[in-house]
Amino acid sequence: MEKKKLAYLQIHPKDNVLVALRDLPAGYEVDFEGKQFPLIEAVAAKHKFTISDMHKDDEVYMYGVLVGKVNYDLTKGSLINVNNLRHASDDFRLGKRNLGWSKPDVSMYKDKTFLGFHRSNGKVGTANHWLVIPLVFCESRNVMTLKNALEEKLGYQVESKDYADEVDVMIAKFQAGASVDELLDVDLSAAKANKSKSRLFENVDGIKFLNHEMGCGGTRLDSDALCGLLAGYITHPNVAGATVLSLGCQHAQASILKEEIQKRDPQFDKPLFIFEQQFEGTEQELMQKAIKATFAGLSLANAHSRQPAGLDKLCVGLECGGSDGFSGISANPALGYVSDMLVSLGGSVILSEFPELCGVEQELSDRCVDEETASRFMSLMKTYNAKAEADGSGFYMNPSPGNIRDGLITDAIKSAGAAKKGGTSPVVAVRDYPEPASDPGLNLLCTPGNDVESTTAEVGSGANVVLFTTGLGTPTGNPIAPVIKVSSNTKIYEKMNDIIDINCGTIIDGEETIQEAAHRILDYVIDVASGEKMAKAVVLGQDDFIPWRRGVSL
Repeated sequence: MEKKKLAYLQIHPKDNVLVALRDLPAGYEVDFEGKQFPLIEAVAAKHKFTISDMHKDDEVYMYGVLVGKVNYDLTKGSLINVNNLRHASDDFRLGKRNLGWSKPDVSMYKDKTFLGFHRSNGKVGTANHWLVIPLVFCESRNVMTLKNALEEKLGYQVESKDYADEVDVMIAKFQAGASVDELLDVDLSAAKANKSKSRLFENVDGIKFLNHEMGCGGTRLDSDALCGLLAGYITHPNVAGATVLSLGCQHAQASILKEEIQKRDPQFDKPLFIFEQQFEGTEQELMQKAIKATFAGLSLANAHSRQPAGLDKLCVGLECGGSDGFSGISANPALGYVSDMLVSLGGSVILSEFPELCGVEQELSDRCVDEETASRFMSLMKTYNAKAEADGSGFYMNPSPGNIRDGLITDAIKSAGAAKKGGTSPVVAVRDYPEPASDPGLNLLCTPGNDVESTTAEVGSGANVVLFTTGLGTPTGNPIAPVIKVSSNTKIYEKMNDIIDINCGTIIDGEETIQEAAHRILDYVIDVASGEKMAKAVVLGQDDFIPWRRGVSL
C-alpha cells in the first residue's frame, strides 16, 4: 500500500509549530486538529509556522522541548524566522533517573555477524590500517615524504580522479588556439580516470598519514590531549600498528604518547616504531629507518585476516554535518532507532557534539544510569558553554548560515533534532575528549559540533564505524573508520550521490517508516564493516583528521 505524503507535520504533541514537508504558498489552507487557517506568507519546505496567535516572549516548542521565544506578536499561520524568534532553552538540574525504554525487536539480527579483524585485547576492527603519525607539525614534511614514497608503490593511491587528464585536455585545446568561450565549453566527461595499482599487502586496507598542526607552541593541555587522541588511533581496532615521527624537543613527547597508550590498552602488543629526528641525525638516516620499519610492520599487519564477529563488537559513532530542517524528523531519528538496535544487541554507540545537545540536557541527564554520570554530563555542558560565552560566543551561536537557511533557526531547534541520533536507551557513560568511549550501550562524548573535529574524536574514542547524517551535503570522512553518509532528503541524495551512501528522504516522501529505514541502514553497516561494501568517503579517499584544540570551537 502506497504511503501518503503529508504537507506538514507536528513532531511532538506538545509542539506549537508545524514543519512544512513541501513548499507551501501564501494563503495555503491548513487543517490542523479541526481548525482551519491560511498561511500568512509562503513557507518553504523544512521551515516552521505557528498554529495559534502568539504574543511577544511567548515560548515556542519543537520535539516537545523549548526551542525559542518570539520577539513580537504573531498571527497563526506565520512563518518562523530569525527575525521573529530568538534562542531559548530550559534550565536543567539533577533529576530522577528515567531509565525505562522500549527495546526494539532485534530477533532477526541476534545471530548475524560481520567479518572483522580480531585484536588480542578482544576488540574487533572493521578495517586493517597501518598509521604514519607526526608527534609535532615539524615532522609533517617527513610524513608527506613517506606518503609520496610508499602510497602509490604499495597500491594505496586512491582510485579516484586527480583531474590531471582534464588539465591535459585543456592544455591541448589552448595550444590549438581555442578562445576563452571555447575553453569554457570544452566537454571533459570523456577524460580518463586514474586507477591505482593492486595492493602488495592484500589484507591491509590502507596506510594512513595523520598530519596535523599541533604538538608544540600551544598549551600543554592541547599537546597532552593530542597524545591521548593519537594513542586512541594507535590502539584502535581498525589499526594494526604505527610508525611515529618525533622531532624530540616538542611538548608532545613520545613518553606521554606511550603513557596514553598504556592507559587505553595495558597489554598493548601491536608493532609500534617511534623515531626522533634529533636523535637519528640526518633526514636520510631518519627516512631510511622509517621506511624499513613501516615495510616490516605492513608485512606483520598482512598476517591478519577477516573473521566472523558478533554485532556486539560494533562501536558506531553518531554524527551530523550540514544539517537541515528535515534532519531531525528523518535521518536523525532513523539513526536513533539504529542506535537502540545496536544497544539491544550489546554493541556500543557514541553521541558527541555537545553544543548540539543544548536544550535537551534534562532529558539526557535523566537517562544517565546514575547520578555521578548525570552530574558529569551537566558539568561538562555548563563548563563548555561558559567558556564559549566568556570568549564572546555561546551555544546559541552554533547554527551555521546553511542551517538557518534550511530551517534550523535557533541552536535549540538544531540540538533537539540532532539529539534524536542517540535514540532512547540509557546513557551508560559520559566521557571527556579524548577519553575512550566504547562501553556497551550509549556513550556521550564531549566534542565540538564541528563535524570533522567531532568525527576525528569519535573514532579516537573507539568508533569503528561512523554514521553521519546530512541535509545540505558534506564529503566528511576519516582515515581509519568508514564514515557512512545518510541524507535527510531525497533531493540532496540525488544531487550529491557521489558522497552520500543512504537516502532517508524516503521517510519525508512517505515511502518508508523510520523503522524500515533503520533496518536498511543497519544492513548497510554490516556490509561495510565486513568489507563487502565501501562507504563513499572511503572510495573518495576523504581522510579528514582535525584534532580539537580545547579553545572555543562550536
